[in-house]
Amino acid sequence: MRTTWLKWAGLSVAAATVVLAVVLASRFGADPGVVDSPLIGRPAPELDLDTLDGAEAASLSDLRGDIVVVNFFASWCAQCRAEHSAFVAVSEAFADDGVSFVRVGYQESAAESLSYLETVGPRGRIAYLADPGSRAAIAYGVFGVPETFFIDPDGVVVAKIVGEAAAMTLGSTIDSIRRGEAPGQTVTGDTARSPGASSPITR
Repeated sequence: MRTTWLKWAGLSVAAATVVLAVVLASRFGADPGVVDSPLIGRPAPELDLDTLDGAEAASLSDLRGDIVVVNFFASWCAQCRAEHSAFVAVSEAFADDGVSFVRVGYQESAAESLSYLETVGPRGRIAYLADPGSRAAIAYGVFGVPETFFIDPDGVVVAKIVGEAAAMTLGSTIDSIRRGEAPGQTVTGDTARSPGASSPITR
């Protein structure tokens, strides 16, 4: 079994980004629109969506027993573009360790999400899903993107990242869950609610 140190060695390039994000997040004030997710500590809402290309259906229940990382993204979200490479790297680092990654397009068509993915390079070991009518986003209480939820092997939401997720943040959260911990919610920066608009995240 690979050690945590071997995985983190491949992700260490993002360490400085994490430190900066934490420092910046700690200096923000208070936004009434940002509250701890009521999902934390509760069973995760079911995801029963098609892949972006419509080739197959994907269900969260099929992943029971894995740690599941669910990320909501959009092509028009600058923070989502910035975190894409982190998701690719971490999905590959944990590919054989019972961790599944799901990314869900937010408030855009499957064609728009696919076009975006064609411009950002490798897609990693990740399932990319469409969310027509924003059914999944509503079920998860998504206010803006990016938002990332972590589900333990029993199907319970145990952590959430609001804002851009760096590789080291993703990796350390997964390792905490593997140790049986429930990390809770972390705010790392701004999210975007619609094209050209951002929601300042403050804690």
